[in-house]
Amino acid sequence: MNIEQPLVSIITPAYNSARFIHEAIESVLAQTYTNWEMIIVDDCSTDDTMEIVQTYAEKDARIKLYQLEENSGSGVARNRAMDESQGRFIAFLDSDDVWMPEKLTRQMAFMLDNGIAFSFTKYVRMHEDGTVTDAITEAPATVEYDNLMKHCVIGCLTVMLDRSKIGEQRMLEIRTRQDYAFWLTLTRQGFNAYGLPEVLAKYRLVENSISSNKLKAAKQNWRLYYEIEDQPLWKSIWYFVNYAFTSTKNIIKFRLK
Repeated sequence: MNIEQPLVSIITPAYNSARFIHEAIESVLAQTYTNWEMIIVDDCSTDDTMEIVQTYAEKDARIKLYQLEENSGSGVARNRAMDESQGRFIAFLDSDDVWMPEKLTRQMAFMLDNGIAFSFTKYVRMHEDGTVTDAITEAPATVEYDNLMKHCVIGCLTVMLDRSKIGEQRMLEIRTRQDYAFWLTLTRQGFNAYGLPEVLAKYRLVENSISSNKLKAAKQNWRLYYEIEDQPLWKSIWYFVNYAFTSTKNIIKFRLK
């Protein structure tokens, strides 16, 4: 690995995450790459999320806690975290997901050695209780805008961005699919996403979460194609059909495992 170890800012939105956030934080503390800061922005939780994070922050100065003034969604929380961050690199980890110990080390080496601005990795799905499945995502070598419009193969919990290359950019402050919209913006600007084909994160399937509501996700995808990305009707339909086919195939695949 390159001897350079730039600061990585880990962006973590949190809302009523008391059941899981300690696992997310512990997975960061276990990283073999140590030059990081974890910026957690609480979205007005009504449980013990703030107290749990504060306990960790008091023990490790790399963990920093902020709170929004009103419940605004993960897009706003992530943007606030990016505003507070100092790192050249930013990585995303939601409060109910976890990383493998080598995640930052392996991905940083991949990006520095190849001069990459935007990278992602494979991840494995786990049930709400933490039981790991054998449903593993793919990480294509390169993802361009048109590929990404057909289906979002990029998991937010695996993304790392080099701000010295992409500049200061922020997510759309929408309630759902703001991460997908961000990847579309970056690839549309010519920052292709490069996949590291290693399983370096675990994604938790939480019952009744926003991301688990397939109908809402489908509606938001249509909005992304037709309104936000401003595609013509026929092309929006084409992208949506591709999305629906791949999503259905993945749902069936996961349920069979």
